[in-house]
Amino acid sequence: MTAAPTALLHQVGERALAWLDDNREHFRLTDEELATPRSVIERLKPIGELAINMRVLAREGVAGSRQQERSTRLLDYAWRELLDGGNVLAELQLHEPLSPVPLEVYAGFHELGHRHPGVEEGIELARSTASWRALEMVPNRRLGVLNAERRLGLAPSGDFGEALAATWLGRTPEPWTVQYHIAYDLTHTVFHLTNWGEAPHRIPPPIAEYLARYLPAWLDDWADLGHWDLLGELLVVDACLPRPALDAELWERYAAAQSESGAMPEQHGMPADDDPGIVFDLVHHPTLVAAFASAMATSRALTAAGASG
Repeated sequence: MTAAPTALLHQVGERALAWLDDNREHFRLTDEELATPRSVIERLKPIGELAINMRVLAREGVAGSRQQERSTRLLDYAWRELLDGGNVLAELQLHEPLSPVPLEVYAGFHELGHRHPGVEEGIELARSTASWRALEMVPNRRLGVLNAERRLGLAPSGDFGEALAATWLGRTPEPWTVQYHIAYDLTHTVFHLTNWGEAPHRIPPPIAEYLARYLPAWLDDWADLGHWDLLGELLVVDACLPRPALDAELWERYAAAQSESGAMPEQHGMPADDDPGIVFDLVHHPTLVAAFASAMATSRALTAAGASG
């Protein structure tokens, strides 16, 4: 198995980030969406993912000068224009005091230096209740909340080991049972466990061995199906392993699926619709994933090159 060239890995992320910057207006919440807390929650997800991407780029230190400029501009835009300096999160918390969404979104901006006292007060109030620990959610989501608390420097409201053990991946089931939703769940278990790739050592050795053994087959399957969104998430998982493969053939197929604009289609090819807003809704997530996968893989490739040199 040959490792992908660093230039290819980096190019995928640079093109994805360029598309996200060019289409940043489509992240904006409309007045109608701002009027409904449930709509705000749905529309905050891509903004939170955008912040995570900017954090990964800053942390891994693999952005070139153009990427660095774009990422800084995007982050400032998201905080100032999309979240009104955090006021959107504070308002949501007022209406949905026990929703973990403000906590999860705020964590990414907080790591990059942004502060909003009202949001932090609301988080502390929610966390002081017994209801916060009693909230029912799927296990990998619970792991995400615990990690968001840790990212904010707060004592986690539960036990990481127990949360991990309750996930599908934590039980290391039969690998052939991985279906669409299970695959997404296991990728997010890895993301939350490692803090979006920052701490691969947090993956327990038995789980790391399980992933190293079966991930190549899962990668091949989703590549054959042309499901670029899920393939991108699995490529991030690969980059989180102690010995990532960074398989050249898979990365070449992934890069070839990226459109000339830099957008990554979810599955097969780009949508045929001419409406930029509709296209954005359909491809913003796989494009964010492409930027994430690129940053992680480029960083691991450079680390490996430095170690061998």
